[in-house]
Amino acid sequence: MADQHAQSSDDNRPTEIPAIRWDEPPEGPVVVLLDQTRLPAQEVELVCTDAPALVEAIRTLAVRGAPLLGIAGAYGVALAAARGFDVEEAAVSLAGARPTAVNLAVGVRRARDAYRAALARGGAQEQGAEAALAAARALHQEDAEASVRMAGHGLALLDELLPGGGHRVLTHCNSGSLVSGGEGTAFAVALAAHREGRLRRLWVDETRPLLQGARLTAYEAARSGMAYTLLTDNAAGSLFAAGEVDAVLVGADRIAADGSVANKVGTYPLAVLAQYHHVPFIVVAPVTTVDLDTADGASIEVEQRAGYEVTEIAAPQVPVAGAEAGGGIPVAPLGTQAYNPAFDVTPPELVTAIVTDEGVVSPLTAEALAALCDRSRQVTI
Repeated sequence: MADQHAQSSDDNRPTEIPAIRWDEPPEGPVVVLLDQTRLPAQEVELVCTDAPALVEAIRTLAVRGAPLLGIAGAYGVALAAARGFDVEEAAVSLAGARPTAVNLAVGVRRARDAYRAALARGGAQEQGAEAALAAARALHQEDAEASVRMAGHGLALLDELLPGGGHRVLTHCNSGSLVSGGEGTAFAVALAAHREGRLRRLWVDETRPLLQGARLTAYEAARSGMAYTLLTDNAAGSLFAAGEVDAVLVGADRIAADGSVANKVGTYPLAVLAQYHHVPFIVVAPVTTVDLDTADGASIEVEQRAGYEVTEIAAPQVPVAGAEAGGGIPVAPLGTQAYNPAFDVTPPELVTAIVTDEGVVSPLTAEALAALCDRSRQVTI
């Protein structure tokens, strides 16, 4: 089960609430999430006491973003083990909660394998739970460290491509501390540029239909003191045409072996615009987001979400008589069908570079991507 508590009473203070944490109150271990569906109006924590509650939080986007989903999946396995639930069953349900983000399955597998290994060595359930939790905590720390490296590599690339500073960067969806154990992926690069005085403007796509850009990226930019401007997704073309974009920085939920990038729907059109206007299109993601077992973009399973996310405006605090599942304000006629893919896929030929915690791949080729992943594995081993 899950409940919500710890609402901030001061909307103007910088957030000190982590996106995810493990806690051990007297009644037993829990995974605590910053409920991202309540931002930016409220900072509310969601407490998950079992894997099904965490699965629901993942499906409803209370917790989201590829790296953070990996961390959440690992903590979910540890939670099941610590509370004596069926770990294998929990692992299956967690890994399948969202199909496109590869980090989720990676995190689940890492904690589950640690649990299995402890039992195989003759350990009891308690030792298995400790091993799973240690694996989750290690993944959490590694992601924070990866975020720092991505920011450094990304800023160096921006300065190489755009000498002189004054970068005007367009981003889509949310890729900051809300998706990471650290300061994020693409947003972390923009934040590093801001801190070095080299960010002139962060252009923030609102990111329909769930407004992760408006609700989350703008929230993080404001609290970081960045110069930012919000725009509707369909205004991006006019921004490019006016010569106001120097680079596009986006995250990724899965990168296929050929360099195809699955990211929040609306990313692919930005890549097309960037190529037409000769603007660098840069993807920032940890090596764990690269899935060499997925051959190409056509092999990536794209999550299809409920139509009400498109036909309604989410406003849970405003009850509407007769409203269906979403509980929001209807903006389309009753019964309207909606096409609502969570992601789209950008082909590698539209990607200027992929920035990872282990370095930059540019020009992007399948061979270069595989070589980077191989180097990463050797370092890990």
